[in-house]
Amino acid sequence: MAGVPPVCDFGWKAPDFTLPGTDGKTHSLADLKGANGTLIVFMCNHCPYVKAILDKLVRDAADLARHGVATVAISANDAASYPEDSFEAMKRVATEKAFPFPYLYDESQEVARAYEAVCTPDFFGFNADLELQYRGRLDAAGRSPDPNAPRELFEAMVKIAETGQGPRDQTASVGCTIKWKAA
Repeated sequence: MAGVPPVCDFGWKAPDFTLPGTDGKTHSLADLKGANGTLIVFMCNHCPYVKAILDKLVRDAADLARHGVATVAISANDAASYPEDSFEAMKRVATEKAFPFPYLYDESQEVARAYEAVCTPDFFGFNADLELQYRGRLDAAGRSPDPNAPRELFEAMVKIAETGQGPRDQTASVGCTIKWKAA
């Protein structure tokens, strides 16, 4: 089932968190925050939308680091119902893809709820003051393998790094819905 997040709520402040990472460390937002911006991506291992953009996300995160923008990925899916999204599987994917960013596990799903994450991938681009400036897609390619699609997320985050402001015209990401635990 596909989910589409709402449009950007400009200025919304990033909720703090402390989560375990696939690198064996515990990370907090304060420790991960970039000097010029922070990109938080809710994603998982099994989603075909994430699989389609993963190589481009790795590329963009590495390129954004040169602009002072930190990238953080968080998986909040219910691993009991979706074993491919387990913490052990997350470690394997992070190693196989050589993630240049921390990949964190939100087992309680409290962080995903605080961010009102909707789908995987769901991108939250914050400025240096952790104010939301981007809630759009990575690019227009979606699940197609077009490596030449304009880099919407990358360009938006560079603009945020340089000006503190995101583009006013944004297209929402589309992806699999977050797999919430039964109440």
